Amino acid sequence: MPEISLVLLVGVVAGTLNAVGGGGTFVALPALVATGLSPVTANASSTIALVPGALAGAWVYRRELAPVGGTSTSALTSTSVIGGALGAGLLLLLPSASFGAAVPWLLAFATVLLAFGRPVSRVLSTGSTGSTGSGAATGAGGAVALSPRTVLIAQFLVAVYGGYFGGAVGIMMLAFWSIGLGLDTAAGNPMRIAQIAALNLSATALFLVASDALRTPAVLVAMLVGAVIGGFAGAHLARRLPARLLRGIILTVAVSMTVLYFLRG
Repeated sequence: MPEISLVLLVGVVAGTLNAVGGGGTFVALPALVATGLSPVTANASSTIALVPGALAGAWVYRRELAPVGGTSTSALTSTSVIGGALGAGLLLLLPSASFGAAVPWLLAFATVLLAFGRPVSRVLSTGSTGSTGSGAATGAGGAVALSPRTVLIAQFLVAVYGGYFGGAVGIMMLAFWSIGLGLDTAAGNPMRIAQIAALNLSATALFLVASDALRTPAVLVAMLVGAVIGGFAGAHLARRLPARLLRGIILTVAVSMTVLYFLRG
């Protein structure tokens, strides 16, 4: 029972982090591994458990969704769904030992992206000028520099990564949209949450059928319930707490988990 309570609490934290800026994987994955699950099963369980929280956050932001550049919402979402399913398939098909060895490096990559992705995006997109078509989510004065096809190709690759691992995938999306389209981070956050929900939903469909996640239903349900609570709470908190504070919390968790995984390895 204490273990389930801890998983529930971790689910709340993970769902909240995902809703306010990303990073839920950094707490969910280690917690599930600590319960005795293999890294692959823990990653699949984490994805399954965090989907309802992502859907909850997307529901809160549903009236704030806007197309990214010249790419329609339906095309972007379809691309995320396909990429997420492919990434999940790779996780299940490749040897589990390879994923276990890759986890510390994936965490390190995601941590670096969390730390420097947005500052680099702002620097690279400073020179953008012009405007997008009406109704598209953009930054102030940002110009759409990439074609819709290029945006979809990049989104597909990001979604594959998200289905395979998922750490900081939302930061990857925002960084690319900022660099390539001049998209403001705040304007892109609702679409970020929606696309994470889409790619994780398709990955979850595969994980439920082909992974061992359902062998530990109590752990999975505890994480899932906590993530739903955190998803709702985090989406509302994101509108009230300072962005710098939220990023600081997420980055601290990311660095801590990355160091622990390298030491453990």
